[in-house]
Amino acid sequence: MKKDLINIYDLEAADFEQIWKKSKKLKKDLKEGKPHASLKGKTLGMIFDKSSTRTRISFEVGMYQLGGIALFLNSRDTQIGRGEIITDTARMLSRYLNGIMIRTFSQANVEAFARHATIPVINGLTDLLHPCQILSDLFTIKEKKGSYEGIKVAYIGDGNNVANSWIEAAARLPLKLALACPEGYDPDAQIMAKGIKDSKEGITLYRDPLEAAKNADILYTDVWASMGQESENEERKKIFKDYQINAKLLKKAKNDAIVMHCLPAHRGEEITGDVIDGPQSVVIDQAENRLHVQKAILEILL
Repeated sequence: MKKDLINIYDLEAADFEQIWKKSKKLKKDLKEGKPHASLKGKTLGMIFDKSSTRTRISFEVGMYQLGGIALFLNSRDTQIGRGEIITDTARMLSRYLNGIMIRTFSQANVEAFARHATIPVINGLTDLLHPCQILSDLFTIKEKKGSYEGIKVAYIGDGNNVANSWIEAAARLPLKLALACPEGYDPDAQIMAKGIKDSKEGITLYRDPLEAAKNADILYTDVWASMGQESENEERKKIFKDYQINAKLLKKAKNDAIVMHCLPAHRGEEITGDVIDGPQSVVIDQAENRLHVQKAILEILL
């Protein structure tokens, strides 16, 4: 792997296989109670500009289980929040830490941080991309379906950071991606154009969610209003009302399709309670796998 994990394009075919192999072993070792303190003496700095449940807990617990230490760095409580420039922060933290995970707004800031840091930098989430989430999702699909080769993933909803990272994954891997987004809420145009160009199985953007869901192996959604868009919540509810994963949409997918959501979920909005809590939902397994996959990434990079 490269020094950093900033987007899915940072990974080659062999990197994906290395991540899946390590994730499977680390998950098995944990379930069997086998110690796996491969990062004893290592320290991960976790910089947060956005609130978090799964990202913080999975990285923090993951480092603990690997024998290392994770330091929670809220930008409001450090000099970062008082205007210290990225160059100085990245170079300085490289002298203290073995790796850095950043969950923030700006993708450009994460990329700048990685350029100036001499230690690995992991993108924990930006407004543009969420690579760790999609890697965990892909591992979950491998567990549930045996492989992601040739499957169809239908993403229904907002063309946000999760959708953008799914496009990058479909450009890198042999899977088919169908997206359904309301007009004006499409994924990033540059990411979409590059994804369509690079994809071997095909990436298609629909306006009709029923078309996107047809014969899908995976139905996937996310919240309609992401962090920082709370003021748009009521307006988005009206615009996205037909982009809900519900029983009707589920019938369009294959009989053995699985339902995924990166959480947190708003039942009755982007997904109905009967579907997310139903037998085809794997959302809790999906959330658990953030821990195992990120441990694999940490072990590889650190």
